[in-house]
Amino acid sequence: MQLLLGDRAFDVTHRALVMGILNRTRDSFFDQGTYWNFEAFLAKADELVAAGADILDVGGVKAGPGDYVGPTEELDRTVSAIAALRQRFDVALSVDTWRAVVAEQAFAAGAVIGNDISGFSDIDYLPVAARAGATVIATHIRLRPRVADPDPRYADLVGDVRAFLLDRARQAEAHGIAPERIVVDAGLDLGKTWQQSLELLRQSGSHAALGYPLLLSASNKTFLGRFFDLEVPDRRDASLAAAALGIIGGSRIVRVHDVAGTVRVRDTIESLLRVRAHCHG
Repeated sequence: MQLLLGDRAFDVTHRALVMGILNRTRDSFFDQGTYWNFEAFLAKADELVAAGADILDVGGVKAGPGDYVGPTEELDRTVSAIAALRQRFDVALSVDTWRAVVAEQAFAAGAVIGNDISGFSDIDYLPVAARAGATVIATHIRLRPRVADPDPRYADLVGDVRAFLLDRARQAEAHGIAPERIVVDAGLDLGKTWQQSLELLRQSGSHAALGYPLLLSASNKTFLGRFFDLEVPDRRDASLAAAALGIIGGSRIVRVHDVAGTVRVRDTIESLLRVRAHCHG
């Protein structure tokens, strides 16, 4: 399996890419605005790249409910940050936004991935990405970003999520985006109970079987806290275990806070997957 990011091609048959999370927000559930100061943000980026991040994902609005952040403010938070990272590092950059206007300017500043947790709800998103030659991430969500979903119900959890992701991937292809530039994400904690998120993690192979690179975003999330009875600062080991399970199940991008730990897990599993492939070959 091949994944195209900008002008680079990655063989993700056995190797997952590690995406480091960089928040330009005051209210992130994990860092609570620790990296709002721009120097702190850049220092964190230095740390993630030194730890082995393949991708840096920059977001200016958190996914969950909170104070309104308009497009102008989101642009201010993200575009200059991406431009600074482009000058500083030679790694793939991603913009975590569901707004086409933000994605367009982020692509012009150097981002090569549009990470959209809304499932392309903005009708201009895919045309903008196609014109920029960007890779897109299609994420399942039941309602929409920033809206609480306290009682999510599905007729067929895994089947419904698969159908949604396949539909969004086909929409991307219809806009001229190559399959190698389309990533899917089951959207753990986005319109799911913690039990549903655990089941989707367990069923990663079902989503990987759609034929597009699968992204796993489980790092420090609520479903891990609920399952293991852990507060946010104590979820590191559970997050690494989730990353391992996801990679074994077929996830080929893991979006994480702990890049160094995840790189070690990724490298170990890659070696095991290559041995298994060789033995079966």
